[in-house]
Amino acid sequence: MRRIISILMENEPGALSRVIGLFSQRGYNIETLSVAPTEDSTLSRLTLTTFGNDLKIEQITKHLNKLIEVVKLVDLTEGPHIERELMLIKVKATGAQRAEVKRSVDIFRGQIVDVTSTVYTIQLTGASDKLDAFIGAIGETQVLEVVRSGVSGIARGEKVLSL
Repeated sequence: MRRIISILMENEPGALSRVIGLFSQRGYNIETLSVAPTEDSTLSRLTLTTFGNDLKIEQITKHLNKLIEVVKLVDLTEGPHIERELMLIKVKATGAQRAEVKRSVDIFRGQIVDVTSTVYTIQLTGASDKLDAFIGAIGETQVLEVVRSGVSGIARGEKVLSL
């Protein structure tokens, strides 16, 4: 089962390395990883996605909570949440393909952010499933390059991850 874990941690050198090391030592895989400072410059918010059953996720959260740099963490998938990911995708588009790609971009509410005579660079945001569906929808168009930001997530409503 896919899980999104959001961690509030101290913004200091080596903190990210220790979190990643914990996953590596125990053979856990990180599917996506996103980290940036919060409104408090001494704290960073790290959001990662991983796969595992309830027991495995419980073990991961227990180990993470033992790290000195981890201030607080929450498994966002335990409740209602919002998740988004950014994707930049470069596709070869010539002739009739150009109009078809543009239609697909419009359907998925994306933006064409760079155009050449043979290539479109497209920006798309949404849940990971939506981005995967877009790649499937453009089908025969040749994908030249894909860059994805990783999942960012936040709990719905009044639940917050803060001190």
